[in-house]
Amino acid sequence: MSILSTEQLGHSFNDNWLFTDLYFGINKGERVALVGINGTGKSTLLKILSGMLAPGIGKVVTERDLRVGYLDQDPKFNHQETISDFIYSIGNSRQQLIRQYEEAVNQSVTNDKLLNRLMDELSSENAWEYEYEIKTILGRLGIQRLDQKISTLSGGQRKRLALAKLLIDDPDIYLLDEPTNHLDIETIEWLENCMTTGQKSVILVTHDRYFLDNVSTRIIELDRGKLQNFNGNYSYYLERKAEQSAAEDATFSKNVNMLKKELEWMRRQPKARTTKSKSRIDAFYDLEDKTKGRQVKSNLELSVNVARQGNKILELHNVSKGFNGHTVMEDFSYIFKKGDRIGVAGKNGTGKSTLLNIITGAIKPDSGSVVVGETTAFGYYAQGGLEFKGDERVIDVVKNVAEYITMADGKNLTASQVLTHFLFPPAKQYGLVSKLSGGEKKRLQLMRVLMQNPNYMILDEPTNDLDIDTLNVLEEFLVNFPGILMLVSHDRYLIDRLTDQLFIFEGDGKVTIYSGNYTDYRLEQDDIKKPIKITPGKAENKPNEPIRQNKKLTFKEEKEAQEIENRIKILEGELLALTEQLNSGITNHEQLSEIATAIQVKKEDIDDKTLRWLELTD
Repeated sequence: MSILSTEQLGHSFNDNWLFTDLYFGINKGERVALVGINGTGKSTLLKILSGMLAPGIGKVVTERDLRVGYLDQDPKFNHQETISDFIYSIGNSRQQLIRQYEEAVNQSVTNDKLLNRLMDELSSENAWEYEYEIKTILGRLGIQRLDQKISTLSGGQRKRLALAKLLIDDPDIYLLDEPTNHLDIETIEWLENCMTTGQKSVILVTHDRYFLDNVSTRIIELDRGKLQNFNGNYSYYLERKAEQSAAEDATFSKNVNMLKKELEWMRRQPKARTTKSKSRIDAFYDLEDKTKGRQVKSNLELSVNVARQGNKILELHNVSKGFNGHTVMEDFSYIFKKGDRIGVAGKNGTGKSTLLNIITGAIKPDSGSVVVGETTAFGYYAQGGLEFKGDERVIDVVKNVAEYITMADGKNLTASQVLTHFLFPPAKQYGLVSKLSGGEKKRLQLMRVLMQNPNYMILDEPTNDLDIDTLNVLEEFLVNFPGILMLVSHDRYLIDRLTDQLFIFEGDGKVTIYSGNYTDYRLEQDDIKKPIKITPGKAENKPNEPIRQNKKLTFKEEKEAQEIENRIKILEGELLALTEQLNSGITNHEQLSEIATAIQVKKEDIDDKTLRWLELTD
């Protein structure tokens, strides 16, 4: 049964309908991802579901007393002054008790009587575990000074604060709009674990494809005002969409060819004749409607002709840098070579952006030297945002850099052609920059960098506020980019695909160079952290002493292993039957949800039994 659903939902802006007649629901424990290009209304739909925005038509139906938690892209704080004011809700007695305790602990003069009373009350309220959870969440999200004024926080800190409050309150359903923005990779992985633990109900919008894949159990695509449902994670959605697009393109091409023939027939018929087949005429107009306004998508591969690069590109010799007594980089050296594709990773505040600013000369190192080759031409996409005049048009911002860009094959693309490839249609190109959304301004800023034809590309968090379609275009461009690439990003998929070497900022000035992508690095780190099992009471084998064989299984263990093996075969058969049922064309979303849940349970059961079987037979 749905805990939240919509009925005939619709909404419009300036007489332009974003969507109409939407029906969908979410069951308890489901994790649903909304996908679609910018401007389709994903964020608007989340606002309506949260109750922050009234729909134009239709309604949202929720289970009685359902607690809805909403994370906005641009959080609001309702005039609360400090972090503590926002975190600890006035109406929540346990939170207020924890706040009093934390404030008492941090007093310069300890009031033992007050502390003892508060500790007794925390014990009677069973609030110690809750207090630990709050501390863990705040620590993970880098929130330490609870007395800090909210007005002094950066955009990223405000987003992390809003996320912390949501996790502390633990609502019945989470509505998350770009939850991974401004989080480092380790924190994103921790958030994934939070969202997939404890049967949470989630509806989310995110550009992070690994997060989508690991968290979502169902994908809902919002396209041209309509919803399409895909039961599975993001990888499953991509497979089905590829099949669907191929089928649609084939049908479209067939319809176009048929339309040409029918158009000739229509033109040949004498206008005065009324005996012309009415059914064939109706079929012609129906075919015309089907082909109107649609074209088979074509892929344009951008491979730019970058400036010539000499043998000396960039050298860092014993570079150190610190701020306010805190060292972010110490004695770091690296000589860049042709073909380097480097990802820069590490927790927030460890110095990733500082390195980029040192490389480009924006700031000077405290010690050491930076030697830039004569032919090195930087293209730097910084986090700061796009600078423009209020009356500038989109195409002018790009033309101010270059009228055209030269491809590797010698062809020239105009500024307008490149803008079109990066999802700025002609109508948008001649509009004012001030009218663009935040994501579109980021995209335009990226265009300015690419139009400079750099041979050393530096991208600092390019994925924030960009939709997945734009990211795909960016990736294809960067895959073919022949120069040096340095990428700072919390998007693990992007780092994995585009880089083959990492600079890992570990804190306290330490920077480690790792050969491989981020997934390789994390797998290696997990192997290092695995505890070594030592059997109590047994001495280590001496160098020349043969290793003893594992003891033989008892009769009971052999029987258990055989029973597990038989049970796994049965479960795999049941899983296959459920999978076939899921793909049989069922349209009832509640029935589909039940099947998907059953599939997940079967998979987990198989995994558990396989693990036990391996333990017995190892």
